[in-house]
Amino acid sequence: MTPNPYKLLAERLDALPNGFPPTDDGAELRLLAKLFMPEEAMLAAQLRLTPETPAQIAARIGGDADALGKQLKSMAKRGLIAAERGEGGLAFRLMPFMVGIYEMQFSRMDAEMARLFEDYYRRAYNKALTMQPPVHRVIPVGKTVQNDVEVRPYESVVEIINSAKAWGVLDCICRKQKKLIGEECDHPLDVCMTMSQIPDAFANSTTIRALTREEALATLQRAAKAGLVHSVSNNQEGLWYICNCCTCSCGILRAMKELGTANVIARSAFVNRVDDALCIGCELCLAHCQFDALTMEDKTARVNETRCVGCGVCVLACDQGALQLVRRPEDQVLPVPRTESDWRAERAVARGVKLEVVL
Repeated sequence: MTPNPYKLLAERLDALPNGFPPTDDGAELRLLAKLFMPEEAMLAAQLRLTPETPAQIAARIGGDADALGKQLKSMAKRGLIAAERGEGGLAFRLMPFMVGIYEMQFSRMDAEMARLFEDYYRRAYNKALTMQPPVHRVIPVGKTVQNDVEVRPYESVVEIINSAKAWGVLDCICRKQKKLIGEECDHPLDVCMTMSQIPDAFANSTTIRALTREEALATLQRAAKAGLVHSVSNNQEGLWYICNCCTCSCGILRAMKELGTANVIARSAFVNRVDDALCIGCELCLAHCQFDALTMEDKTARVNETRCVGCGVCVLACDQGALQLVRRPEDQVLPVPRTESDWRAERAVARGVKLEVVL
């Protein structure tokens, strides 16, 4: 009996630390069938997380290296797998479904794909979002942390931008997907940011608009003023994107609001503090907090430190200067894996899956 290529790929993706949980009715298979042709799904299911050239892949799984190379390039161009240049030439590797394959479909997203993703998201993806450690980590909005408080480079969105050598912006696939199913939010679309250590990496891209460093910082400010939460991958080194998220559309954050799922994102090392002498009880901060971490008590704002993720969005909304982020006690600061590989190792242990080294 010929194996179902989509089932093989789904199982392969779920075996990765990120996870791709199955559903009872095959919603995940219908989603993959929209993205991959059967022969592409079969090939992707045999790729490794570590990059390989077409010749290396052909030697391992069989087939003609030139034909495989053409197929792999076509798949990489459509964001189904990753491609990168190495000493042996162009190499290809498997990507997780999220963050990975899904986010690369921003130019292919249509109404059918949006509905298929929503169906899968509501049926099963919250299971992946509850896995620890979280995929994403909150970064405070600039200039919201108290001046005398230590901010480490991987905790500063400005330092993350400054450490890159190329910057780009593209439309948020989450807001695009929600719009296509008739649930559009008012937040700006063109605020998903990517970075590279290769100068001019996005200069010739047809899907990513290249930015200067100053334009990248301005995009961050525009997102923050719109009430969006900065988040990055949950590791210290090798950060290559900044999501500007909302609980109404973001594939990760809306799980807190719509599905009642907690701990879907790693909070920052900071927490909000209220200066009672400056707070006038205007409640503007309550309207800007997406996590219901603020309440009013005796006409003064109060912070629920458990719910506060330390994003700083409410700090910007307070025109009285009554709010400020301060560093949490060290025993409350969540450890951040140093590299993506470290994150994968921790996630694999937490999920009870075998960490991939060569497979």
